[in-house]
Amino acid sequence: MPIGSINARWDKLRAQHRRQQPEIRARLEDFRRVPPDRFFHELVYCLLTPQSSAVHAGRVQEKLEQFGFREKDLNPLPFLRQKGTYIRFHRTKSRRLLAMKAQYPEIQGLLASSLSAFDIRERLVRQVKGLGYKEATHFLRNIGKNQGLAILDRHILRNLVEHRVIRSIPPTLTRKRYLALEAAFQRFAAAIGIPIDEMDLLFWSRQTGQILK
Repeated sequence: MPIGSINARWDKLRAQHRRQQPEIRARLEDFRRVPPDRFFHELVYCLLTPQSSAVHAGRVQEKLEQFGFREKDLNPLPFLRQKGTYIRFHRTKSRRLLAMKAQYPEIQGLLASSLSAFDIRERLVRQVKGLGYKEATHFLRNIGKNQGLAILDRHILRNLVEHRVIRSIPPTLTRKRYLALEAAFQRFAAAIGIPIDEMDLLFWSRQTGQILK
């Protein structure tokens, strides 16, 4: 692509960012203000989102919280397979929610540690079944602790292709590939002069028309 076309795309992105920056920064501040007693529920949400509607995941998380999933001996499966808020792979995700709940005291200690976001993410991915790099970063962002790590969802990858940061969307994301694409995104954000956390929400708004979590 000619340099002029690239610069025009970058200028358009910067202009959109300037228009939406107050709303984006307010949303990021919301994440930073999430209290520790909400972290469990945010992790439930991020375990529900893969290959499922984010809206459905949010509603199921709210129902599980309302019925005391964290405190009670509650089977989450019926909540995940309800028609109006159906979650794909509900049996597997139900088992993973129960496993996460059992190990949450350990996770809680990890989140309170002085480790970097990168190291916390590495441990979360190793220890929490169903939490890949994308979901672990999503969780850390939603509690204000991602420190510039990137959520490489398809909306991000499509925008990175559009801006010629990467050539194509890979069919799978191994650890090595995820970290390489994350580094490319971080370089792009630095070059264009938009913080990566703000760029993430900007790309989200371009895809959905909303600034969601």
